[in-house]
Amino acid sequence: MAVRERRERERAERHRRIVAIARELAEEQGWDAVTTRRLAERIEYSQPVLYGHFPGGKDEIVAAVAVEGFAELATALRAAVEGRREPADAVRALGSAYLAFAAAHPALYSAMFESAALPFAREDTPAPLREAFVVVRDTLAPAAPGDPDRHAEVGWATLHGLATLGRAGRLPPDGAADRLAHAVDLLAARG
Repeated sequence: MAVRERRERERAERHRRIVAIARELAEEQGWDAVTTRRLAERIEYSQPVLYGHFPGGKDEIVAAVAVEGFAELATALRAAVEGRREPADAVRALGSAYLAFAAAHPALYSAMFESAALPFAREDTPAPLREAFVVVRDTLAPAAPGDPDRHAEVGWATLHGLATLGRAGRLPPDGAADRLAHAVDLLAARG
């Protein structure tokens, strides 16, 4: 039993290491630089070892990074809104935390929303994605005009749009605070 448990721990550690190195490489050089060959060199394992953990290759690795990112986003959003009594304060904290997360982790954010083919709003949606959505929904619920899920989808889309357009240089940086304040006013307003 001890040998099997040790092997399982070692396998889990290799899995975590592959994900961590892929993420690190992507943050340094972009997702185009993340190849199974490069990962194998960086972690000093053969490519077959990588495929043993991720049969889907790079796409599956990016998806694992993205799921990890959603878990981190959910934690950051939950921490930001915790203890906020006023709904508008909670929405402001949510928006600020969301935009700060996207800005601080550009390659991770890209994996979460652009690179990984993850199922959203389905039964097979990974738990971290659902958890992040629940934080958004519960924070925006006081202003939901009847359907908290739809209001959360619009709220998430608003924050994602601000993050994505801001990162792409499509919005002037000097108006970021005003845009967030306007989004908060819209999302926190009772329907």
